[in-house]
Amino acid sequence: MLVKGFAKTLELAQSSEAKRTMYTRLVLGAVAISVLAKTAWFSRLGSLEQRGLVDFDDFHIVAQRVWLGDLHQAYQLDRLLQMQIEAFGVSNFMPWTYPPQFSLLIAPFALLPVGLAYFLFTAATLVFFLITLRSIAGNAFALVLVVLFPTLAVTLACGQNGFLTAGLVGLVCLNGERRETSNKVFAGLALAAMVIKPHLAVAMAFYLLITRRWMTLAVAATGVLASSALCTAVLGPQIWTALLGAVRDSATYLEHGDYPLFRMISVYAALHTLGVPPALAFWGQVVAAGLALLAIVAAVLRNLSTRTALGIAAMVSVMLSPYAYDYDLPIAGIGLALLLPDLMRMGSSGERGTMYGLIFIAGAYGMLQTAGLKAFYGANDAASHQLIPAIGGVAMAALLAVLLRLLLRRQGAGQAAANSVADQRLSQPAK
Repeated sequence: MLVKGFAKTLELAQSSEAKRTMYTRLVLGAVAISVLAKTAWFSRLGSLEQRGLVDFDDFHIVAQRVWLGDLHQAYQLDRLLQMQIEAFGVSNFMPWTYPPQFSLLIAPFALLPVGLAYFLFTAATLVFFLITLRSIAGNAFALVLVVLFPTLAVTLACGQNGFLTAGLVGLVCLNGERRETSNKVFAGLALAAMVIKPHLAVAMAFYLLITRRWMTLAVAATGVLASSALCTAVLGPQIWTALLGAVRDSATYLEHGDYPLFRMISVYAALHTLGVPPALAFWGQVVAAGLALLAIVAAVLRNLSTRTALGIAAMVSVMLSPYAYDYDLPIAGIGLALLLPDLMRMGSSGERGTMYGLIFIAGAYGMLQTAGLKAFYGANDAASHQLIPAIGGVAMAALLAVLLRLLLRRQGAGQAAANSVADQRLSQPAK
């Protein structure tokens, strides 16, 4: 009853035009205030002069190294920590493992003070994500915003690129199944841009592969090769050796629990923080990833609507890798927006409420734990985080179970007609 009531309460956000407008304005107003507050925080205004470091601080440092010509050194943790101290007077455990394409993308932000750079980067990627989400969600936009609110807050707080990656996945979904050549090319370019976080693009690439979308995949592969060649020309071939070294080191950090695993939303993190040895936790992640890919296969084989299959692919995109954080969850919002028409028709209020709640918990949990750690141990003390379970990972595993349950349910006699309607909705602009 509680879960059903939760679903009905949240779904009031889309019950009328007036309520959709009200909830949308409330969430976007809170988001705008948060962006301005974090801009002041990054700018070290007044009493905020002494603060800890978060992800965007690393972005700004790396952007500077592109211009200085020694980006490869940022992939060495000891050298990166020294760079952090030189730039901000403090350091934080944030190893750099991004492909060099992302470093080139953020290089222009080095020309601005960190506060202004944060504002422009966050505002641009946030607007991109919101426009894409609005195009997909239509009248459910307000509902999805409410469910995603903790995720929006945590992404804003650290200045991460979750809005950018989610927007790119959304573009793949909007364009990947349309017949026009231009749409297929655009989907391929969007997928190619996901090279900045390739582990989050696997599910979409897998979907395109099993549905034989060869043109889109060819454009994506060409885009990745072209951007890699550009990186090699600009940064030198040593950049790839540095990247591979950092990736190897990150696997060791992950095994030892050096990362804040409680912020992660993977089955690996959930199992590891509950005391499961790293090797067994890894195999648990392999099983979860296999089930996630199986969900995509089942959606295609069951001839579910294009919208539904894409929604499942987007939703499980954050379930494949052991290295997935709460700030990656905007992609799950894209999946939820795609799935909502079928969820309203096929899913019970209890199932919908469960899905809303699990996404909400996965987004909010790490943020609340981080606030507690800062209150009790200080902004830069991570010594106690290994004792905190990764409940976000448990929530995402449960969400995968709900998706599989829905897929295994028999389709009604009217499903084929419903599929056609859902496909038409995907191609229509939001009202």
